[in-house]
Amino acid sequence: MRALALSDTGVSLRTDYPTPTPRPGEVLVRVLRAGICETDLQLVGGYIGGTTRSRSGRPGFRGVLGHEFVGVAESGVFEGRRVVGEINCSCGECETCRAGHPTHCSSRSVLGILDHDGAFADMIAVPERNLHVVPDEVETDAAVFTEPVAAAFQIPAQLNVTRTDRVVVLGDGRLGNLCAQVLSTLTPYVTVVGKHSHKLALLRSLGIATCPLSELPPERMADIVVDCTGSDTGLPTALGIVRPRGTVVLKTTVAGTQTLALAPIVIDEVTVIGSRCGPFGKALTALQDGSVKVLPLISVRFNLSEGVDALEHARSKPVLKVLLDVTAVP
Repeated sequence: MRALALSDTGVSLRTDYPTPTPRPGEVLVRVLRAGICETDLQLVGGYIGGTTRSRSGRPGFRGVLGHEFVGVAESGVFEGRRVVGEINCSCGECETCRAGHPTHCSSRSVLGILDHDGAFADMIAVPERNLHVVPDEVETDAAVFTEPVAAAFQIPAQLNVTRTDRVVVLGDGRLGNLCAQVLSTLTPYVTVVGKHSHKLALLRSLGIATCPLSELPPERMADIVVDCTGSDTGLPTALGIVRPRGTVVLKTTVAGTQTLALAPIVIDEVTVIGSRCGPFGKALTALQDGSVKVLPLISVRFNLSEGVDALEHARSKPVLKVLLDVTAVP
């Protein structure tokens, strides 16, 4: 089968990649569409954080990239239906899993990120318990966004956002846009800070306030700052505008090593929260009822056979979402 795989020599399109053999509890899913996200680009760029260290001890992910996808289940209870899949493949038996935190299972694999091939391929094997049926009302293109929309919903799952909270989202890209849309349903005081005029214009068309980074005032007035920049400058910027005893939410990973003076966090008693995967059910409901709008974020699509070009386009151009149309004829 075709697969876009990361190896020690870089990313390449393989046309002879082995079709995955499902592990116990997994089913094969025929991929229809997949989305390129910042994590994919960070992996290609060398992100080797602790959770991307394989069980063999080798740093960095090697294998088929991609974790945002919609496909058709080839077997199991959802056979023949469109599905999306949660990315953390947990054991279901350890103390962490039994406590209801499977996304933090110490022996988990993660689709396209850790010890498990991903969705930039014709087929992917996914634990059946990870699958969610896509409602008929949700277009396939929109369903690709389920995972990042769920990630946005993880913010209110982790902290109480009130109607009076002043929220600043740093980053006008795809995740920043989705986080802003979700948070704007909870408070009218959401502002997105970014560098790209066309991305900021899209947010304004959705009724969300924006501010160019170059015009960001130095006042520390934000109750909550959400860093979606994927940049090592994101957290320092967030700490410069969050109020004392405010909260900074980190939504993206960054390749390389960051150095930061932590004294301001202690002195101002700032809460810093890491935020990752979220509830797929809420995401699918939001896509179904249109409360989160994702189709305007699609910038361009490539065939899977053009995957290397697609990754480069996503990395080098000021685009929002790049899709891989897996079923299209090259």
